[in-house]
Amino acid sequence: MLLGSISSIGSHYAIELKAVNCETEEALAEEQKEANSREEVLTKLHDAGVSMRNKLGESLASIQKYDVPVEQATTPSLEALQAYSAALRARQSRGDEEALPLLKRAVTMDPNFAMAHAVLGTVYSNLADAALAAEHTTKAHELRDRVTEREKFYVDSAYYAQVTGELQKEIEVYEQWMQVYPRDRTPYHKLAYCDGFLGQYDKATAGYREAMKLDPKDVVNYVDLASTYIILNRLDDTRNILDEVQTRKLEHEYVPQVQYLLAFMRGDAKEMERLVSTAAGTPDSEDILLSSQADTEGYYGRLQKARDFSHKAIESALQHQAKGRASEWQAHAALREAELGNVVQARQQAAAALTTGEDIREVAALALARAGDVVRASAIARDLARRSPADLWVDNYWLPSIRAAIEIHEKNPARAIEALEIARPYELGGDPITLDTLYPVYLRGQAYLMLRNASAAVSEFQKIIDHRGRVVNGVFGALVYLQLGRAYSMLSDTQKARNAYEKFLALWKNADPDAFPLRQATAEYSALH
Repeated sequence: MLLGSISSIGSHYAIELKAVNCETEEALAEEQKEANSREEVLTKLHDAGVSMRNKLGESLASIQKYDVPVEQATTPSLEALQAYSAALRARQSRGDEEALPLLKRAVTMDPNFAMAHAVLGTVYSNLADAALAAEHTTKAHELRDRVTEREKFYVDSAYYAQVTGELQKEIEVYEQWMQVYPRDRTPYHKLAYCDGFLGQYDKATAGYREAMKLDPKDVVNYVDLASTYIILNRLDDTRNILDEVQTRKLEHEYVPQVQYLLAFMRGDAKEMERLVSTAAGTPDSEDILLSSQADTEGYYGRLQKARDFSHKAIESALQHQAKGRASEWQAHAALREAELGNVVQARQQAAAALTTGEDIREVAALALARAGDVVRASAIARDLARRSPADLWVDNYWLPSIRAAIEIHEKNPARAIEALEIARPYELGGDPITLDTLYPVYLRGQAYLMLRNASAAVSEFQKIIDHRGRVVNGVFGALVYLQLGRAYSMLSDTQKARNAYEKFLALWKNADPDAFPLRQATAEYSALH
């Protein structure tokens, strides 16, 4: 273990480095330097580092090759370095919200602090502010010559993830990173996330577990692993991970949401209510839990309550300066309204979301397409294709879904199915927990129904039921039974149709009486013979 300290002695500063054998606590090497002023500290720290590397056996050729002064590889500002270091500690144990102001301070103190920009970009991405994420990540990439060889892996992978969307290039960086630095947990975690994004969830859980061994205090790793276990419907494993988070006293803004979704999957309404109540007034989790509750209300057909909770979630996010999340909640509210047949509300919500942020254009465009605003949805889709020509997820998930939704509205089901073909390798993937997942599957099922290919429609809708943890409390989780009822009715399988309709009507037993899908389901169920 390499230990270090910087301490003041009057107007001077003492820099100490010590390498310790962890088994015996024996000092393997020590180095001390003294700086005559605060401005000289980083230079002396660099000198101490070079001496220590020599004492620990690094070759002269290697030392010369990687001999980048600390103030060049990081920052010449001791204050910026302090803020950055504090941000890393806060982020690891308490999450992105806590790290944000410290990282902002670091780049204010030194606008050319490349790694501070890089981590700030990641934090903004996690907080759903894609514009600021891209801005700071791009700045870090422009300054990549000012970071260490090891940090270049972080900068490059973040650039592909948050700016260009080139997922395959991002994966290649992680694979190289693991080979060069096999004890770094970051590439294991990030590669696991990419595996999950591509729907390879078993592979993802193994990667998260490996990252956890290397750094058992990284709370983000726990959040992503617990979310992946929910997707796999491994609820006991989810509970175990959440218990470990609590035991280690780790905090993160999305931990309560994972707890909430676990409670939903287990039908524990009291726990869900407790979590929403507990989050009230907290700047990091309140809006997330309110939005989750809005989705649950929509799942059960309580549309007015869903709108109320969405409104509260948006207001809470704006109040706590989480503008990106506010746009996200509004865009998802628009999509939910569209799927429930509320065209006017869907268009209004989508338009409002687009005025508060462009980071959710894909979701807003899909909502507009589902609500029949083909002109505006098409315009956004064209703009997305122009702006993100190399973005794997935009090209292979969002654009096919938007185009298919437009074709379905235009009564061209065969063209919708054709548009969705490119999405097949990716349709079961996506972020660990979002409510815009499995859209290609749902749209393809609807297109097959329009073509009266009921068997194919059943196959698609069954995928959604088989991946309940992927949908969780998304509105598809309920509506899929209505669609299955229609497909089985078309096949003249009255018993299976009846079972599907009854399942939907049971979920919507307390739904708003004027809800359009409820009226449809009631009429169709009554018409069964």
